[in-house]
Amino acid sequence: MDAFTDGNLIARILLSLVTIGYGFITILADINATHATNPAWTPHARFHVVWQIASYAGLGLLALALIWAPGPYAVARLYLAAAFAAAVYGGFFVALFTMRLYGGRTFDDNGYRPFAVPLGRRPKLWDVNVTAFSAFSVVLLAALALLAGAAGA
Repeated sequence: MDAFTDGNLIARILLSLVTIGYGFITILADINATHATNPAWTPHARFHVVWQIASYAGLGLLALALIWAPGPYAVARLYLAAAFAAAVYGGFFVALFTMRLYGGRTFDDNGYRPFAVPLGRRPKLWDVNVTAFSAFSVVLLAALALLAGAAGA
């Protein structure tokens, strides 16, 4: 069986979207004046963001190969690609929920600002990263549910 006929096509597509989210969209979001070339950031912080993004791109390439390359252990490789995504997105949520411990913030005044969402009487401010990473995490959970359902079938 190949990637298009083994019953895991939708899971592969969802895992690919999740992988593109952490592996490649972050390049566009972070290799620019809001992050990597932001003069307000210390040079060491800029070094770390470039290192992070390059690492995520490398993991993304590996994950896409695991998702789409033919070969044995196809389902195990899909779970491994999902584990890569879970590590990246999980790391984001660890950083998010521990911000008080290290004085973090989800945005800078000279970076991507939260956007207003009309909920209730007053618009609520939503952070771009929290929104995107939450959505990708839901897609990841959907892919895992499909894999688990296919395994039980």
